[in-house]
Amino acid sequence: MKYLDYKGYNGTIEYSEEDSLLFGKILGIRGLISYEGNTGKDLEIDFKEAIDAYLADCKSDGIKPEKSFKGSFNVRISSALHQKAALLAMESKVSLNTFVAESIRSRLMKEI
Repeated sequence: MKYLDYKGYNGTIEYSEEDSLLFGKILGIRGLISYEGNTGKDLEIDFKEAIDAYLADCKSDGIKPEKSFKGSFNVRISSALHQKAALLAMESKVSLNTFVAESIRSRLMKEI
C-alpha cells in the first residue's frame, strides 16, 4: 500500500530515520493534518483518529470539511498543446473536459 485511505481521505506513509518513526500527512487539502506511529498499525490508527478529529472539529465549528480530490483542477499547458487537444476533441464530438478525462484514464490504465 502506497497511501492510507479512510473516509475519502488519502495520507502519505513516510519514515524518519532520525526518529525511527513512521509519519504522514493528508493529501489534497489546504490544512495540515499529520499523524505518526512506531509501527504500521500505530500509523494507521493515528491516521484514522486524525481524520475523525478533523471531521469532529469541523462539525463543532459549523464549517464544511475540505474534501481531497474534488474532481476539478486547473492544468497549465502550452497554447499549441491546448489547440491540438481542443481540435481533436471537436473532431471526436466530445467536450475538451471529456477528452482530457479520457486521456488521463487511458494513461492510468497503462500503469496498472
